[in-house]
Amino acid sequence: MNRLPYGWLASQEYEARTGRTCKPPPPSSRRKNFEFEPLSTTALILEDRPSNLPAKSVEEALRHRQEYDEMVAEAKKREIKEAHKRKRIMKERFKQEENIASAMVIWINEILPNWEVMRSTRRVRELWWQGLPPSVRGKVWSLAVGNELNITPELYEIFLSRAKERWKSFSETSSENDMEGVSIADREASLELIKLDISRTFPSLYIFQKGGPYHDVLHSILGAYTCYRPDVGYVQGMSFIAAVLILNLEEADAFIAFANLLNKPCQLAFFRVDHSMMLKYFATFEVFFEENLSKLFLHFKSYSLTPDIYLIDWIFTLYSKSLPLDLACRVWDVFCRDGEEFLFRAGLGILRLYEDILLQMDFIHIAQFLTKLPEDITSEKLFSCIAAIQMQNSTKKWTQVFTSVMKDIKEGDKNSSPALKS
Repeated sequence: MNRLPYGWLASQEYEARTGRTCKPPPPSSRRKNFEFEPLSTTALILEDRPSNLPAKSVEEALRHRQEYDEMVAEAKKREIKEAHKRKRIMKERFKQEENIASAMVIWINEILPNWEVMRSTRRVRELWWQGLPPSVRGKVWSLAVGNELNITPELYEIFLSRAKERWKSFSETSSENDMEGVSIADREASLELIKLDISRTFPSLYIFQKGGPYHDVLHSILGAYTCYRPDVGYVQGMSFIAAVLILNLEEADAFIAFANLLNKPCQLAFFRVDHSMMLKYFATFEVFFEENLSKLFLHFKSYSLTPDIYLIDWIFTLYSKSLPLDLACRVWDVFCRDGEEFLFRAGLGILRLYEDILLQMDFIHIAQFLTKLPEDITSEKLFSCIAAIQMQNSTKKWTQVFTSVMKDIKEGDKNSSPALKS
């Protein structure tokens, strides 16, 4: 249905009431044939001066015409440039959507039905590297992480019931005196501590905030885990991992993947704050840091800037707090494929991406920059840098270097790695 202009309706109403006719002002002949005219006050430069002021000279009028033509030409150039940019972005987005759609068909029809046979093939690994289609991401993550702990949905419900009972008892005995005899793990299972961290989880997404659709689900998974693993308890950062899983899996499946993921050696070392094991990971990381980015490595060394300053936050949240969510999910994709090694390779990829900037910074600015990475980081640039990182030191790969570091430390040779000299 065509709508009549509001101005036309107003004029008709005026004519009906007064009997007078609204005559439109005569069209200006000055600019009627212009092919392009900026929607701004730019054209005012061509207007004549008010009658109480001296008229423009011919030279001034010509100059104003030239200036106006230049402004119009510049505006047209900007508009054409923006149009080309929008067209390019739309073309890239369309191509990306086509790739995702075709990849989804391959994953659903070919790979997932033959998972054990195809998961390690070169074709699947290459397709995996390009990022998993969102529709199959949760399923692939679950299969890749596995369920060595043999957790069932029923077991999740049991631990969730225990958590709810514990929260109820805490609410009834919330004073400091009543909490004195409670273990650290039990305190960390309390409603208040988990609730505080949930409010900081993806704060820009309402879905995890109080009243949001996934707030209670996130709270349930974290609470159930503290009852399932009281030796680990609740540790800050877990909420980000659980939240990413909730976005891709059903509640019980998210809990199963969460518990198994945190049971991996690297995650267990960090979440249990096993300083000895954490130092071994940092030491191994620095071997590959020096191998791949020697100039930046020496720059960091000159400021005594050790990996724990930036790596801990990255590892604790599996980059979900440090990177844009869609990019963090791509990192998770390959992490599920390659294991803990990729977490450190991704870290080196970030350092490589911003190497030139970091070389110009001092200790404080480096720490601040790596704690809050730029928001405009793109998957293409980051994964290009990650691909350039070689996870091989001389003839040794990550696992071999890590084993050597552990052996050296056991023998007391703590000077073998820069991260352990202190």
